[in-house]
Amino acid sequence: MPIIGSIIKRAIELRSLSDKENLKGFDGCKAQQNVLNKLLRKAQFTHFGETYGFSDILNSSDIVSAFQKRVPVHDYNAMHKRWWYRSLNGEPFVTWPGRVKYFALSSGTSEASSKYIPVTADMLKSIKRTSVRQLLSLAQYNFPPSFFEKGKGILMLGGSTHLQFNGTYYAGDLSGITTSNIPFWFQFFYKPGKRISKERDWPTKLEEIVRKAGDWDIGVIVGVPAWLQILLEKIIERYNLSTIHDIWPNLSIYVHGGVSIAPYLKGFERLLAKPLTYMETYLASEGFIAYQKRPNVNSMQMSLDTGLFFEFIPFNEHNFDNDGNLIKNPETLTLRDVEEEKEYALLISSNAGAWRYLIGDTIKFTSKKLNEIKITGRTKHFLSLCGEHLSQENMTRAIELMSDELNIEVREFTVAGTKYGSMFAHKWFLGTDDRVDPVKASTLIDNYLKQLNDDYRVERINAIRDVIVEVLPSKVFYDYMREQGKEGAQNKFPRVLKEKQLENWESFIARYKGRQSDKS
Repeated sequence: MPIIGSIIKRAIELRSLSDKENLKGFDGCKAQQNVLNKLLRKAQFTHFGETYGFSDILNSSDIVSAFQKRVPVHDYNAMHKRWWYRSLNGEPFVTWPGRVKYFALSSGTSEASSKYIPVTADMLKSIKRTSVRQLLSLAQYNFPPSFFEKGKGILMLGGSTHLQFNGTYYAGDLSGITTSNIPFWFQFFYKPGKRISKERDWPTKLEEIVRKAGDWDIGVIVGVPAWLQILLEKIIERYNLSTIHDIWPNLSIYVHGGVSIAPYLKGFERLLAKPLTYMETYLASEGFIAYQKRPNVNSMQMSLDTGLFFEFIPFNEHNFDNDGNLIKNPETLTLRDVEEEKEYALLISSNAGAWRYLIGDTIKFTSKKLNEIKITGRTKHFLSLCGEHLSQENMTRAIELMSDELNIEVREFTVAGTKYGSMFAHKWFLGTDDRVDPVKASTLIDNYLKQLNDDYRVERINAIRDVIVEVLPSKVFYDYMREQGKEGAQNKFPRVLKEKQLENWESFIARYKGRQSDKS
């Protein structure tokens, strides 16, 4: 009945108006100080808190400055080797009160072995709180009342909820941990359901979802663009459809995160009969950092009062070396001191026991007034062989512009820096199923990067002697991920390949070409 949709829509609008972040006069800097105070107060009697004098910091006239002076900046290795390994062994009160029950397995795209990131009950509560706020942000999108009646299914394509248990803790993808802790009322909307969600074999999980697709009325899809696109293509093929809307006519929203959606949009929208509303999220293993609150913007509002205290390190040669490693005693800024459109590496102190922890992402503020940011890349995923300082943001934009000009769909890409005599070259690998002239693609990428990045333009004349493009079928990228044990869910192909990664990748390509040659 239309009246039900109107009631639900009005309830969301009223609840959104009463949310603290939406009230006029919300002070993000003050909210951050309050968060730090609460974190220090709760963790002051942990081993970490006693080592670094949290009780003394709390008695300081300037808590933020005292905290920054006493507590060093940590990367994963520093936190794990001294502190988190003790939590993994079942020791309580190490960096956060109590015993850690869950650890999120996170290898990102740059590490060979998995990282174990603690996930506490307090952190899960914070994630739920921010998730509710994102739901309430629907009030900003002006959906008609009918939207709240139809398409009740929410398909979340995440990691397996079947968590590993060793007698002390559970470990798995964060998406698996959060999904296994969803409230009972949400289970009515949640798809693919508990049974399929527990499946650990990725191809089997996709097949089960495809088989059940016709039974669901999906209104919202959630997941990483590359894998979700593969799923939708499988459904369309299985049921001989023109678009995904033939089976899910009420599909209206796509909640995405993890990577920029820009390179995927062209191919993704070919699967649709009508436009979707795109909502970006920034849910990392370390916490729910930000979410898109307003329609039609390329930015997300930071979650400033839900248990995460943020610091920002200017991403430059004064704070990071050429390999993206943090230099000792880097310059760190708080929310008050950042500037718009400057790139920062993100530090987090959290209610999961991370302290001044470098999560490896880089961001830019698009609006200080609204506390809105966009993700620009990874500290290790940039290319600077000779001072060209190519960011992931530059690379993604160049690929997007090249794809538009050639009217092709590039589903995956990666780039590596190589020696070229006494100079250097960039080698790009493009994953596409369209016909592409590599020379033309190379010229376009090169020209667009010169427009996007002045440092690149200068070094292209002085030191970068060539830009090489190799075109591969998109399945080669996905087959490689499968071989590396990183198929599906929230795994992403690295945008920059360095040293051993490049060797492994080129070896895989050589084997692939050998198999193709044998077939012919």
